[in-house]
Amino acid sequence: MHEHALRAMTLVIYAEDLKRLANFYESVLRLAREDEADDFVLLGSASVELAVVQAPSAVSELIGIHSPPRVRSETPIKPSFAVADVEAMRSAIAAAGGGLKAAGATWTWRGALHLDGWDPEGNVFQLRQRVS
Repeated sequence: MHEHALRAMTLVIYAEDLKRLANFYESVLRLAREDEADDFVLLGSASVELAVVQAPSAVSELIGIHSPPRVRSETPIKPSFAVADVEAMRSAIAAAGGGLKAAGATWTWRGALHLDGWDPEGNVFQLRQRVS
């Protein structure tokens, strides 16, 4: 049996386009591709594990993915990722099919800058940057 590291946090995101969403998080957050099959891609770093799972077709039909993505801000969960520089990520996020709110929407809380963004399927996430 192959042993895997047990990380403090694992996030699961269901995707209509599994490969596109996995590629987005892999490239933008620089996560390593650790495992994959036809219906999932497991990405990770020392601090987080992200499982991108193919959504059942019935769920995909209900959600309706659009291009450009329609931001789904009504979701009850928003993953938040610590990064070195929020603004430095803007072009990589856009190139991978997502987006960030305007720089003026950044706010400070608990010693960090916060800014929301969205992935290619409209899922909202947040980036956090420590301020000194």
